[in-house]
Amino acid sequence: MNGIQSFVDMLFIGVIALFPVVNPIGSAFIVNPFLSNLSQHEKRKAVTKITLYAFSLCTISFFAGHWILELFGITIPIVQLAGGIMICKIGWELLSPDKKEEKKIADETELNEKSTYADVKDNLFYPITFPITTGAGSLSVLFTLSAHSADKQFNLYLINTAAILLAIILMCILIYFFFLNTKKIIRVIGPDGEKILNRIIAFLIFCVGLQIAVTGIKSLM
Repeated sequence: MNGIQSFVDMLFIGVIALFPVVNPIGSAFIVNPFLSNLSQHEKRKAVTKITLYAFSLCTISFFAGHWILELFGITIPIVQLAGGIMICKIGWELLSPDKKEEKKIADETELNEKSTYADVKDNLFYPITFPITTGAGSLSVLFTLSAHSADKQFNLYLINTAAILLAIILMCILIYFFFLNTKKIIRVIGPDGEKILNRIIAFLIFCVGLQIAVTGIKSLM
């Protein structure tokens, strides 16, 4: 029962922590100029490659995070505290109007539109996958989740790791769905719908960040 509870808790934390930094809906709007003129077949091919790039980048960051921390001599409680504060900051920013973010999105959507897969294939990893889809914020959250999932009991570590991997897979599924159906999404929810969705989950994000930070403080004490 403890294993199931740990899996569910870690899965929830992983999804809530990753969703705002990956932001598949917002990223779909930003990436749309690159893909809007592709045929459906070409777009599916491009989105599949972006999704695979995102999964690979997130998975490597998650597993390498623990070793990177050891390399720099950073303890897990410190990362939990710092990462929790960072996730709280993300939640707070989503609750607050942010003109800078709106300007950033507007600037990025001014990129030249491409017409064929051959034109966009060199942009699929950079800048579409990194940093637009999975940027520095995503990698920082994955480092934090890597530290937070660590456990002295090997079976619990495996359970926590499986939960975070499932959270990454769920994010990649959302990336694939939203990137492939950007035009439909724009028609249905529009930019205002994206803002409303972000506000709804912002409080949960703040609470998750606070929970991770408190766990780090308890470990330090």
